[in-house]
Amino acid sequence: MPMHHAPHALARPLRRPSAARPGARLAALPPALRRAGLMAPLLLALWLPSGASAACAPVTLDGRSLTLEQVGAVARQGCGVALADDATARAQRSFELLLAYARLDRRVYGLNRGVGLNKDQTLFKGGDISPDVRKVSEQFNRNLLRSHSAAYGAEAPQDATRAAMLIRLNSALFGGSGLQVEVLRQYAEFLNRGITPVMFGEGSVGQADITILAQIGLAMMGEGESYYEGRRMPSAEALERAGLTPVRPFGKDALAIVSSNAYGAAVASLAALDAARLLDQADAVAALSLEGLDGNLAPLLAATQAQRPYDGQRRTAAHMLALLQGSGLWQPDPKRALQDPLSFRTVSQAHGAARDMLGLLRRQLQIQINSSDDNPTVALDAQPAADAQGYEARFYVTDGPVRGAVLPSAGFDPSAWVLPLQSLGVALSQTAQLSAQRTLRLTDPAFTSLPRFLSPGNGAIGYGPIQKTVSSLATDVRTLSLPIVTDVQAQAGNIEDVGTNAPATGRRVAVQIDRLTMLLAVELMHAAQAVDLRRAQRPDLELGTGTAALWRDFRKQVPYMDEDRRNDVDIVRATGFLTRNPPSATAR
Repeated sequence: MPMHHAPHALARPLRRPSAARPGARLAALPPALRRAGLMAPLLLALWLPSGASAACAPVTLDGRSLTLEQVGAVARQGCGVALADDATARAQRSFELLLAYARLDRRVYGLNRGVGLNKDQTLFKGGDISPDVRKVSEQFNRNLLRSHSAAYGAEAPQDATRAAMLIRLNSALFGGSGLQVEVLRQYAEFLNRGITPVMFGEGSVGQADITILAQIGLAMMGEGESYYEGRRMPSAEALERAGLTPVRPFGKDALAIVSSNAYGAAVASLAALDAARLLDQADAVAALSLEGLDGNLAPLLAATQAQRPYDGQRRTAAHMLALLQGSGLWQPDPKRALQDPLSFRTVSQAHGAARDMLGLLRRQLQIQINSSDDNPTVALDAQPAADAQGYEARFYVTDGPVRGAVLPSAGFDPSAWVLPLQSLGVALSQTAQLSAQRTLRLTDPAFTSLPRFLSPGNGAIGYGPIQKTVSSLATDVRTLSLPIVTDVQAQAGNIEDVGTNAPATGRRVAVQIDRLTMLLAVELMHAAQAVDLRRAQRPDLELGTGTAALWRDFRKQVPYMDEDRRNDVDIVRATGFLTRNPPSATAR
């Protein structure tokens, strides 16, 4: 089944971006700002720097070594990509092996046979591709992309769409998809020239994001709408303005475009990056709250941690102790309680468990974005065992310039990383519960022995009704942690009867991170206020080196409350402070 292609054209260089494209700065906003609703205008003003974004080097894709940090750089900083020569050659061989297998007149799902309920429908027989057969194949590919574009709901964030294109491109370079290199280059050109398809982001059950990813394939054909140069326009116009030609999907292209978990993995990868930042900041806020409480360091000490040496727990304790170096908490205080509430004492355990779940998620996602989840999958250079039975042997091409196998697969099931993603959501709920309880303890002057701040509102240490906000945010985080992995109905004539809801789970974790960021911001407001009141009692009280930096920087944005004022404005400013300050800034 020969294909019209020009090998030398594969070496054509992609446009190399010199800086982030227009709109990249908006795509680079932390999630809490992008999804801030009515608070967005003020948050944007607080976060966005003046001047253009700095240039970033393109990420070289080889199908084997993409990192989550690189996903974040391409998705949010507007970095471009370059295709490694050996990976491009491997993708071309994968495509040629797929065609060689079909020439043997063996059935291939989504190539010479239909998909879903039409899986046994013959599209064309084996042999060389005539103009009429190619026309049939191209029409099938167009129809598949159009019919599978069935997503709904809110528009997908542009950073998630860019991440999805990147992940599908890199996983195809692994060599298992059989995509035309022309299509792979279109993915790369979209990323490099800043063309971002307009996509609805809901409607996938997490067994390949077929209803969502189809929208990317249509945009590459010039259908639908895309963002380009900061403006939403028809995709055909964006392609023309960017100097690109619409692709003509052929063979198994359309199926390979949609039969991937690239969107769910994109949402999960960005959430994993945000969760790492959030947990570091949660440590810092909890450390400042401990100083506001005049609490105990004993649960964090190395000797204590050695009694139960979970990795994430020890890392959390070490981080908090580093932040608290030089703190007055290291000095004996006869007024200090013997033991603190559990929301203060168990920080290393709860945050540490979240780190352990995050570590597992990152490891599993690393495999996902650097391997093939295609069905059928193309296994280059695979050879049948010497004693292979007829059933197994028929999947192999053993003669000709390209050899290997084309195998029906269930690699599109992402349970391996969806389950730790769900577990991370539960861990974030526990983190939120601790933050909420610490905040509520700090508002109780009878518990903290801090003076009640007298004002017309008669609030405790300057805050009172905000306790309802704390409870509401904690409830949001908790309800979003409820498992939905198995909530899938049978589809496609009862053939597709299970699912994972991977994108929906990732979206819920992303919203959890937004809400938890805001909850930590409210805790930070209380912790800073408590520290101010305690230092008024003891002017010589020292803060830790890291917590002192956090307190000083925070007070530049949210001043001490010496009289009643709007709490909602403070919440916006405090949330903006956390989202635009990297963890290293709070640890100095």
